[in-house]
Amino acid sequence: MFSFCSTPESGVSSILTSPIVQTQHLGQIALMRHFALLLTVCPAALMAEIPRPVVDADYASVRFEEAMLGRDLFYDPILSGNREVSCATCHHPAFGTGDGLSLGLGDGGIGLGPKRVADPQNMPQDRIPRNAPSLFNLGAHEFTRLFHDGRIEVDPNRPGGIRTPLDADMAVGFASLLSAQTMFPVLSPDEMAGHYNENDISKAVRRGVITGTGGAWDLIAKRVAAIPVYADAFAKVYPDRPEIAFTDISNAIAAFMEWEWRSDTAPFDAVLRGELTFEGDAADGMALFYGEAGCGTCHAGPFLTDQDFHATGQPQIGPGKAAAFEDNARDEGRFRVTGHESDLYAFRTPSLRNVIQTGPYGHAGAYSDLREFLTAHADPKAALDSYAATSATLPEMPVEDLVEDFAPIAAAVKIPTITLTQADITALVTFLETLSDPIALNGRLGIPTTVPSGLPVAFSE
Repeated sequence: MFSFCSTPESGVSSILTSPIVQTQHLGQIALMRHFALLLTVCPAALMAEIPRPVVDADYASVRFEEAMLGRDLFYDPILSGNREVSCATCHHPAFGTGDGLSLGLGDGGIGLGPKRVADPQNMPQDRIPRNAPSLFNLGAHEFTRLFHDGRIEVDPNRPGGIRTPLDADMAVGFASLLSAQTMFPVLSPDEMAGHYNENDISKAVRRGVITGTGGAWDLIAKRVAAIPVYADAFAKVYPDRPEIAFTDISNAIAAFMEWEWRSDTAPFDAVLRGELTFEGDAADGMALFYGEAGCGTCHAGPFLTDQDFHATGQPQIGPGKAAAFEDNARDEGRFRVTGHESDLYAFRTPSLRNVIQTGPYGHAGAYSDLREFLTAHADPKAALDSYAATSATLPEMPVEDLVEDFAPIAAAVKIPTITLTQADITALVTFLETLSDPIALNGRLGIPTTVPSGLPVAFSE
């Protein structure tokens, strides 16, 4: 491993531009041989370690037939209470596995991506309170906590090995943390379940009946089992299962996501493997990222995340994640999970894979433009003072979008202020473009033309 460095004499200089790294096809072993030399060049400036290349062993194995079944389920609205919303509504490949919105519209929305609007015949009660996260590399073993606040995580001491807000009521049988994560949106009225008395699923959710016979998950499983094509497919993929369980559905969907959106073939990966070198702005941006800008401290490792939580001063917009009885738009992030004051307004470090395509940015999608986000991220307290919701992408809705008091958010910021010029921002964006992976962005299996339920499949225009 090696790190970039810069000196007062050279400004933002990079060892990428040195003869050492300009040698084509210089492999990781060769780079390690030069590590000692680099330490003698500018040891005080070394800040963050360049990650190792991604390898197959980083990922869970996936069965192709299970992934194919999961693809149909991912795009099938049959899993939603009103049979109108699929997983792909908010996580569509056309929008970097997100929805292109700061805060999405699930149940009660019409259209796809930034063009999605509220349905006047079935108005949503609220916006989804957080930005739809991207789905790249979630089959990698190091992803042991998911959601912006990490409220579900691997825990060997819990039933099924997973800690979730359902606690003791959590069903067992989920093959992975990703499998468990995929099935919480179906319980959310604003995402997939629908509201109160609209359907059998939403009624079960309102009563708090999630698991067991007659629970929301059981009702969804029975819907799927009643479709002959699905019944046959599940019998082939899970021949030891006497009937379709909800965990079988989620396991198949997780297998699809793991197969479809593995992302390790970007230009950045070629550099890590010693097959390519960067020049110009890409080289300068990478030097900044792992050097003076300090990005690589939190966006560390091969998936560009330390898998931790940090208070970075992101503006809070939309309905927030306050409890139902609270009259505010607050979202206190990881604090709501741990109860530790040190976690106030801290959110999970997102992976930056395909970041150019995964905006808007921040837990509430406060910034639609990446350059603006990077500028704000460098000096979050100043950015909070001048923030305007026009920086977000929000469909019009007849609801009061409270903008939370930014003072406590600013007070919780724990990252240092960084001075970046416009040239620095340009270099960083150019480097971040090298994280775009055409294979992962296009998807390996693609969007099915039809799904077994016969319901409409979401296609982008």
